Amino acid sequence: MPYRSSIAPLSKLPLQFSVHVDSHYAPSCLDGDYFPIFLSPTPSNGVNLPAFVNNTLEIKVRSTAQYATIYGLIITGPKGISKQKTSTEEYTIKWTPTDDEVNDHFPICFVSEARDRYYRIYHSELRCVTADVGRHETAVHCNETTMIVEVEKSYLIRRNEDNLHLKDFNDPACNLTTHSNSTHLVAIMSLNTCGTTLEEDEDNLVFKNEITSADPTEIISRQHDVEIAFSCVYPKRANLTLGFRHKNPYAFTERGFGAFSFQFEFFESKRFRKQKEASTYPVEVYLKQMIFMEIESTTSIPNTELFVESCKATPYDNPNSRITYTIIENGCVKDNTVQIYPGSKSQFRFGMEAFEFIGAHEEVYITCSVILCETGVPGTRCTQGCIRSNSGNQRHKREAIAETARHSISQGPMRLFKTSDSQASGPSLNLSMNLMFIVGCLLVCGVVVYRSRRSRAKYQPLPTSDSDVSCENDR
Repeated sequence: MPYRSSIAPLSKLPLQFSVHVDSHYAPSCLDGDYFPIFLSPTPSNGVNLPAFVNNTLEIKVRSTAQYATIYGLIITGPKGISKQKTSTEEYTIKWTPTDDEVNDHFPICFVSEARDRYYRIYHSELRCVTADVGRHETAVHCNETTMIVEVEKSYLIRRNEDNLHLKDFNDPACNLTTHSNSTHLVAIMSLNTCGTTLEEDEDNLVFKNEITSADPTEIISRQHDVEIAFSCVYPKRANLTLGFRHKNPYAFTERGFGAFSFQFEFFESKRFRKQKEASTYPVEVYLKQMIFMEIESTTSIPNTELFVESCKATPYDNPNSRITYTIIENGCVKDNTVQIYPGSKSQFRFGMEAFEFIGAHEEVYITCSVILCETGVPGTRCTQGCIRSNSGNQRHKREAIAETARHSISQGPMRLFKTSDSQASGPSLNLSMNLMFIVGCLLVCGVVVYRSRRSRAKYQPLPTSDSDVSCENDR
């Protein structure tokens, strides 16, 4: 009896094809032995991937087989699709949609090929994804104080509109609904607000942020979210005005320690009775003036102690800046002007002489790596204290229950008070929350990137001299 199918025919024209069956058998039919299996970051079968006109969609496909070698990837998809081998087990599928393909959906399928020592071929499962082509009509405007980004509301954006946000989703001023309208998403932010990060290379300062639909309350995501990255690029010789804000306490939650926080503050004197008011930031200091800092931990868990493992200074609010000066390293003081002051187990109080970075840098930020430990437990990082670089004991396995992970906290900026400043303008130079710093002459551009670092400058604290005036006031 002839086979009858209830599925509609693929074509009214007769199709001819042949099937070739290899004569060899697989020593093992377990996936991953001879037949390749897909590994992360290969997308799951059936997922929808957002693609954008004139921007290359990249799909990383990684596979492995224990007793065979990956030697090929068979792909099928829209016109112009290509593949590139990036490592022994990984390929990258690339495709750039055009205007003719906007608002359409394109299947992309692939099969991994492996070969054993007898050159016998083994194929993985067939895996397919769908590329949803959209268009982001985006404009970025950069000036001395702000970034402004406007994104046309495409189908993909409208579908995720209720979940879209900038990197900092806690600040009400960064809400995307404030300036947006029926046709465009509009975000307006100062250069150092709304989660904007600062990077630098030899010639430029790059301020980056993004509009994303990723759930900020989750650690991972298994959906391909909207992610529109944008940036403003400024030469290091440009006039920028940043709105500085005193940093609030850093809050964390970890298993075994629950909720805890770290607060980093500058103080008026070594008595640590009065901290610098938030309204006085950036903190103005004289060269070689003693500056006093306190890091304090707060937790509901009893019998804990704070350990400051490292501290460094940078000229920008970027702990990964290429220009850094080490103050504390591996729990050991590196700057010879540093003084440690007594405090409780939950406090770390220290002071050091103010310095400036050599070059066109007028600000100093302090960033420290801190750990919270259970008191009295041997082997924690807190009990080890200072570890010298030649001690051979730097590798430390974290006691998961007795100590927290390392957390990076920062405060600043400090600005060197120059005598010429007061002579030139007097009290009018109290810029309160705004500080003008000179990093060059021209503003370059705004850059939009769709998702699919100046040689090391020399720095030094200026040497102590008897002729310098000490500005420490013991209040």
